[in-house]
Amino acid sequence: MQEIISTAIYSVLGIILMMVGTFLVDLIIPCDFPIEIKKRNVAVGYITAGSSIGVGIILKSAIVSPVGTQISETLIQGVGSTVLYALIGIAFFMLGYLVMKVANRKYDLNKEIGDGNPAAGLMVMGMFIGLSILISGVIY
Repeated sequence: MQEIISTAIYSVLGIILMMVGTFLVDLIIPCDFPIEIKKRNVAVGYITAGSSIGVGIILKSAIVSPVGTQISETLIQGVGSTVLYALIGIAFFMLGYLVMKVANRKYDLNKEIGDGNPAAGLMVMGMFIGLSILISGVIY
């Protein structure tokens, strides 16, 4: 029964953190994600997917990390460390986006995303997923 409760808690937590990740990433990209999704902006869809996939990868590593089992983490401690790692990951997504935007001076990344350029969205999605794999490796 404890496993079912833990699964439910971590699943709800994952959904919330994915939504938080999308909200925070939306703050640094000057277009309104819900409106852009309604306009079928594929670039924003890719970015949202990349953020959710990335947060999921980070959460998985935080949950299954052997460090937690070695110190007999309680469920509350496990949830706390999972939230902490997810927020660190989201912060690095935002930092990575800002660095990518500054580094790519040949085009305006914000404009390309706002215009629905799928290549721009895929590029950011790839960066989010790559960062999440890196962060998950450090966690584990």
